[in-house]
Amino acid sequence: MIAKGDDHDPKGLIFEAYRIDGITKSECRTIFLDWALSLPDTIRPVPAIDVLLGRYGAGHADHPMTEVLTEGRARVASPKRRGGWRSRIRPQ
Repeated sequence: MIAKGDDHDPKGLIFEAYRIDGITKSECRTIFLDWALSLPDTIRPVPAIDVLLGRYGAGHADHPMTEVLTEGRARVASPKRRGGWRSRIRPQ
């Protein structure tokens, strides 16, 4: 495994998640959120997830963090509009 703390995993959160025995998917989701919030503005999430999946996912296909990263990649890659004031019909 790569040492923790690089551009794709600044705090080493994903690195550490793969080292925790018995970690749950729920805990991995929390770690993923913290990881996403800690990414520098210069790093795009989808390519960073791809790097992390290549780094850790291949050897740990059954790990909950691999599942969370895969799900996160799919959701980040295809964001959905949630609405807001701009999507409402305006009276004329």
